Amino acid sequence: MQRSAMLNTIKRQMAFQKTRPAVQPACDVFINHRGVDTKRSIASLLYHQLVFSRIPSFLDNKNMKPGDKLFENIDNAILGCKIGVAVFSPRYCESYFCLHELALMMETGKKVIPIFCDVKPSELRVSDNKICTPSETKRFGYALEEAKHTVGLAFNTTKGNWADVVTYAADMVKESLIEIDNEKYPARHTRIL
Repeated sequence: MQRSAMLNTIKRQMAFQKTRPAVQPACDVFINHRGVDTKRSIASLLYHQLVFSRIPSFLDNKNMKPGDKLFENIDNAILGCKIGVAVFSPRYCESYFCLHELALMMETGKKVIPIFCDVKPSELRVSDNKICTPSETKRFGYALEEAKHTVGLAFNTTKGNWADVVTYAADMVKESLIEIDNEKYPARHTRIL
Protein backbone atom coordinates (compact mmCIF):
# COMPACT_ATOMS: atom_id res chain seq x y z
CA MET A 1 0.00 0.00 0.00
CA GLN A 2 2.74 2.43 0.91
CA ARG A 3 4.69 1.57 -2.24
CA SER A 4 1.71 2.26 -4.51
CA ALA A 5 1.13 5.64 -2.82
CA MET A 6 4.78 6.53 -3.39
CA LEU A 7 4.54 5.49 -7.06
CA ASN A 8 1.44 7.64 -7.49
CA THR A 9 3.24 10.62 -5.94
CA ILE A 10 6.19 10.15 -8.30
CA LYS A 11 3.83 9.87 -11.31
CA ARG A 12 2.03 13.09 -10.27
CA GLN A 13 5.35 14.92 -9.91
CA MET A 14 6.51 13.72 -13.33
CA ALA A 15 3.21 14.76 -14.92
CA PHE A 16 3.45 18.18 -13.26
CA GLN A 17 6.98 18.67 -14.59
CA LYS A 18 5.82 17.82 -18.12
CA THR A 19 2.97 20.33 -17.99
CA ARG A 20 5.11 23.13 -16.52
CA PRO A 21 6.50 25.46 -19.17
CA ALA A 22 10.24 25.14 -19.58
CA VAL A 23 11.98 28.09 -18.03
CA GLN A 24 14.41 29.54 -20.48
CA PRO A 25 17.56 30.99 -18.98
CA ALA A 26 17.58 34.77 -19.16
CA CYS A 27 19.71 36.37 -21.82
CA ASP A 28 21.14 39.86 -21.82
CA VAL A 29 21.37 40.17 -25.61
CA PHE A 30 18.94 39.10 -28.34
CA ILE A 31 20.44 38.83 -31.83
CA ASN A 32 17.83 39.59 -34.48
CA HIS A 33 18.86 38.60 -38.01
CA ARG A 34 17.70 36.95 -41.23
CA GLY A 35 19.11 33.45 -40.97
CA VAL A 36 19.79 32.72 -44.62
CA ASP A 37 21.70 36.01 -44.95
CA THR A 38 23.75 36.25 -41.77
CA LYS A 39 23.43 33.18 -39.52
CA ARG A 40 26.64 31.57 -40.80
CA SER A 41 28.57 34.82 -40.64
CA ILE A 42 28.13 37.92 -38.52
CA ALA A 43 25.26 36.68 -36.32
CA SER A 44 27.11 33.52 -35.24
CA LEU A 45 30.45 35.29 -34.89
CA LEU A 46 28.88 37.96 -32.68
CA TYR A 47 27.04 35.34 -30.61
CA HIS A 48 30.27 33.44 -29.97
CA GLN A 49 32.17 36.65 -29.12
CA LEU A 50 29.50 37.60 -26.57
CA VAL A 51 29.35 34.11 -25.04
CA PHE A 52 33.16 34.06 -24.87
CA SER A 53 32.87 37.35 -22.94
CA ARG A 54 30.37 35.63 -20.60
CA ILE A 55 27.42 37.67 -21.79
CA PRO A 56 24.29 35.49 -21.97
CA SER A 57 22.99 35.87 -25.52
CA PHE A 58 20.17 34.48 -27.63
CA LEU A 59 20.59 33.24 -31.18
CA ASP A 60 17.75 31.01 -32.34
CA ASN A 61 19.81 28.09 -33.64
CA LYS A 62 21.97 28.11 -30.49
CA ASN A 63 19.25 28.43 -27.86
CA MET A 64 16.34 26.52 -29.35
CA LYS A 65 15.87 22.85 -30.04
CA PRO A 66 13.46 20.83 -32.19
CA GLY A 67 9.98 20.92 -30.74
CA ASP A 68 10.30 24.37 -29.17
CA LYS A 69 7.49 26.82 -29.89
CA LEU A 70 9.03 29.43 -32.19
CA PHE A 71 7.12 32.59 -31.27
CA GLU A 72 6.83 31.67 -27.59
CA ASN A 73 10.57 31.12 -27.14
CA ILE A 74 11.66 34.08 -29.22
CA ASP A 75 9.13 36.47 -27.67
CA ASN A 76 10.17 35.38 -24.15
CA ALA A 77 13.84 35.89 -25.01
CA ILE A 78 13.11 39.40 -26.31
CA LEU A 79 11.00 40.29 -23.28
CA GLY A 80 13.74 39.07 -20.95
CA CYS A 81 16.73 40.64 -22.70
CA LYS A 82 18.33 44.00 -21.95
CA ILE A 83 19.63 44.79 -25.44
CA GLY A 84 18.76 43.79 -28.98
CA VAL A 85 21.23 43.66 -31.83
CA ALA A 86 19.48 43.93 -35.20
CA VAL A 87 21.61 42.67 -38.07
CA PHE A 88 20.07 44.19 -41.19
CA SER A 89 20.84 42.55 -44.52
CA PRO A 90 19.56 43.17 -48.08
CA ARG A 91 16.66 40.69 -47.71
CA TYR A 92 15.97 41.28 -43.99
CA CYS A 93 12.65 43.04 -44.65
CA GLU A 94 11.29 40.03 -46.55
CA SER A 95 11.15 38.07 -43.30
CA TYR A 96 7.99 38.32 -41.21
CA PHE A 97 9.88 36.88 -38.23
CA CYS A 98 12.66 39.49 -38.42
CA LEU A 99 10.17 42.33 -38.56
CA HIS A 100 8.09 40.87 -35.73
CA GLU A 101 11.18 40.55 -33.51
CA LEU A 102 12.33 44.10 -34.31
CA ALA A 103 8.87 45.51 -33.62
CA LEU A 104 8.65 43.69 -30.29
CA MET A 105 12.05 45.02 -29.23
CA MET A 106 11.04 48.57 -30.14
CA GLU A 107 7.59 48.32 -28.52
CA THR A 108 9.06 47.06 -25.25
CA GLY A 109 11.64 49.85 -25.14
CA LYS A 110 14.72 47.70 -25.53
CA LYS A 111 17.92 49.41 -26.56
CA VAL A 112 18.61 48.23 -30.10
CA ILE A 113 22.03 48.35 -31.72
CA PRO A 114 21.67 48.16 -35.51
CA ILE A 115 24.30 46.60 -37.76
CA PHE A 116 23.70 47.48 -41.40
CA CYS A 117 25.36 44.62 -43.25
CA ASP A 118 25.56 45.26 -47.01
CA VAL A 119 22.51 47.52 -46.83
CA LYS A 120 21.95 51.22 -46.23
CA PRO A 121 19.35 52.32 -43.68
CA SER A 122 17.46 54.21 -46.40
CA GLU A 123 16.97 50.93 -48.31
CA LEU A 124 15.01 49.29 -45.48
CA ARG A 125 11.26 49.17 -45.96
CA VAL A 126 8.48 46.70 -45.37
CA SER A 127 8.07 44.71 -48.56
CA ASP A 128 4.61 44.32 -50.06
CA ASN A 129 4.59 40.53 -49.94
CA LYS A 130 0.94 40.18 -48.86
CA ILE A 131 1.83 38.23 -45.69
CA CYS A 132 1.26 41.17 -43.34
CA THR A 133 -2.03 42.68 -42.33
CA PRO A 134 -2.31 46.46 -42.69
CA SER A 135 -1.82 46.89 -38.92
CA GLU A 136 1.31 44.69 -39.00
CA THR A 137 2.66 46.63 -41.96
CA LYS A 138 2.23 49.84 -39.96
CA ARG A 139 3.78 48.26 -36.84
CA PHE A 140 6.77 46.92 -38.78
CA GLY A 141 7.22 50.20 -40.65
CA TYR A 142 7.37 52.11 -37.37
CA ALA A 143 10.00 49.71 -35.99
CA LEU A 144 12.10 50.06 -39.14
CA GLU A 145 11.92 53.86 -38.95
CA GLU A 146 13.09 53.74 -35.34
CA ALA A 147 16.01 51.50 -36.30
CA LYS A 148 16.95 53.67 -39.28
CA HIS A 149 17.22 56.66 -36.95
CA THR A 150 19.42 54.87 -34.43
CA VAL A 151 23.20 55.11 -34.58
CA GLY A 152 24.63 51.77 -35.56
CA LEU A 153 27.39 50.08 -37.49
CA ALA A 154 27.70 49.90 -41.26
CA PHE A 155 29.55 46.90 -42.64
CA ASN A 156 30.42 45.95 -46.20
CA THR A 157 31.24 42.24 -46.33
CA THR A 158 33.38 42.57 -49.45
CA LYS A 159 35.63 45.29 -48.04
CA GLY A 160 35.37 45.12 -44.25
CA ASN A 161 37.26 43.11 -41.67
CA TRP A 162 34.99 40.57 -39.93
CA ALA A 163 37.06 40.48 -36.76
CA ASP A 164 36.96 44.26 -36.43
CA VAL A 165 33.18 44.60 -36.83
CA VAL A 166 32.43 41.70 -34.47
CA THR A 167 34.83 43.00 -31.83
CA TYR A 168 33.46 46.54 -32.14
CA ALA A 169 29.84 45.34 -31.96
CA ALA A 170 30.62 43.22 -28.89
CA ASP A 171 32.32 46.22 -27.25
CA MET A 172 29.24 48.37 -27.97
CA VAL A 173 27.04 45.72 -26.37
CA LYS A 174 29.27 45.55 -23.27
CA GLU A 175 29.27 49.34 -22.87
CA SER A 176 25.50 49.45 -23.28
CA LEU A 177 24.99 46.72 -20.67
CA ILE A 178 27.16 48.67 -18.22
CA GLU A 179 25.11 51.83 -18.89
CA ILE A 180 21.84 49.95 -18.38
CA ASP A 181 23.07 48.42 -15.12
CA ASN A 182 24.32 51.80 -13.89
CA GLU A 183 20.91 53.35 -14.63
CA LYS A 184 19.11 50.52 -12.89
CA TYR A 185 21.43 50.38 -9.88
CA PRO A 186 23.03 53.83 -9.51
CA ALA A 187 24.32 53.07 -6.00
CA ARG A 188 26.50 50.29 -7.42
CA HIS A 189 28.23 52.70 -9.75
CA THR A 190 31.65 53.59 -8.38
CA ARG A 191 33.91 56.26 -9.70
CA ILE A 192 37.58 55.64 -10.10
CA LEU A 193 39.56 58.64 -8.94
